[in-house]
Amino acid sequence: MERVALLRYGEIHLKGLNRPYFERALYNNIVRALEPYEGVTVRKAEGRYYVENIGDNPRVFDSIAKVFGIISFSPALKVEKDIISIQKAAEMLLRQAIEGRSAAQEGPFTFKVESRRSDKSFYLNSMELSRKVGGYLLKRIPNLKVDVHNPMVMVNIEVREWAYVYCQTIPGAGGMPVGTNGKAVLLLSGGIDSPVAGWMIAKRGVEITAVHYHSFPYTSERSKEKVIELCRILSQYCGEIKLHVVPFTKIQQELYQKCPHNMLTILMRRFMMRIAEMVAHREGAKALVTGESLGQVASQTLESLCATNDAVSMPVFRPLIGMDKIEIMDLAKRIGTYETSILPYEDCCTVFVPKHPVTRPKLEKVREAEKLVEGEKLIEEALANIEVLNVKG
Repeated sequence: MERVALLRYGEIHLKGLNRPYFERALYNNIVRALEPYEGVTVRKAEGRYYVENIGDNPRVFDSIAKVFGIISFSPALKVEKDIISIQKAAEMLLRQAIEGRSAAQEGPFTFKVESRRSDKSFYLNSMELSRKVGGYLLKRIPNLKVDVHNPMVMVNIEVREWAYVYCQTIPGAGGMPVGTNGKAVLLLSGGIDSPVAGWMIAKRGVEITAVHYHSFPYTSERSKEKVIELCRILSQYCGEIKLHVVPFTKIQQELYQKCPHNMLTILMRRFMMRIAEMVAHREGAKALVTGESLGQVASQTLESLCATNDAVSMPVFRPLIGMDKIEIMDLAKRIGTYETSILPYEDCCTVFVPKHPVTRPKLEKVREAEKLVEGEKLIEEALANIEVLNVKG
């Protein structure tokens, strides 16, 4: 009897002739996620991936839950394809479930057995197998009752090349395997929104390369460390992230000295987008990703977003555009970035901020204001001094 995990994938089933490409990518991502666990192996069979040699390490399941492309998984017992082994495995798992029942719960413990045979040569059909295992459990465990409609525990049996027995199905991260839908550059500020945007676009199979704008000495080393930590958390879902730390102080100072202060925010955003686009060209990325949400701040009105888009020719994806702050915060908590994002270290978006930023910028006026600084020279200088870090969780 061996402890394993059965992994299920979702959208990949809908793929046609290129389905093997997605399956290989998912396999590689699972293997990468489980690299830290010595001896653990991954095997693919029809419609499933199997993680074997997991022992009693619960952290393996945490890592599996963060692999995009997996819709659910079940810790299971792998046994020989004979009725006695299956019955014993079912009894062990059901007793564990009963032991975990709340003391406040009274009355008989209800269960149901559901069986599935991929191996049609097995001598019992699914109904017969369920009946035999259910009858065995009723004889062996007191105060037990069958409930086929709303059982407390479902005992699942799958007969394949081996028999697998499990009582728990855990939701996976869903989405598509990272790397199957190209690469994009994420503008990562260190706040709550942009890490969530990166997570959402990675969930659709996009490989993430991050760009962060650092305004030393107005922003501290701690603010940079905070962004590195956010990349570390995201990398648990996305794999290793290449982080580009762009020196942004000189650009902000030039804009502050020479341009209308009410346009500083939108002008800074345009410079950020241009630099990110150039990084994207270097990295072979095809799009930019931001954490903007419509109407959240002055730079996120429709007019401001149009003025920002005008600075680049590359597609700009905004996965959070229709979400409110509460929804974004809830998702940040779920994926584990929230507590790091709220650390009180300033980022470049909080320095050189105008008291009264324009909320409906006129594009022509923005373009005119931009001509007051030597934009190309400033951007070239910033690009020449980028610090690149490879971050892995």
